[in-house]
Amino acid sequence: MSKEIEFNFEKLKVYQKSLDFVDLVYSLIKKFPKEERFALSAQYRRAVLSISLNIGEGQGSTNAQFNLNRYLDIALNSLKECVVCSTIARRQKYINIEEDNLRRLKLEELAKMIQGVKKFIKSKS
Repeated sequence: MSKEIEFNFEKLKVYQKSLDFVDLVYSLIKKFPKEERFALSAQYRRAVLSISLNIGEGQGSTNAQFNLNRYLDIALNSLKECVVCSTIARRQKYINIEEDNLRRLKLEELAKMIQGVKKFIKSKS
């Protein structure tokens, strides 16, 4: 039986949580109306993917501390974009307040984790 090859960044809890949020958003946008496929759904998908992608990309950079901090900033900006997408979905009645709040709690947790990594990086420099 083959063992999965794993990169170091894949072991990060913040990366794993970001993938969990990707799953949550993907299941949500399947419920959006078809007319949103190339608008809100696509934007939400890009934003949520950007969080995980930037955590992974920053972790493997050559100038590790500077680049990881920069990529984490991008991830945080994408996280804020997800907040706006969720708000729009609620205002358009694609999701209810409970669904919006669930996403906001997950995003708040992710934001705290990303900020924690940023503080750790700062303490190492």
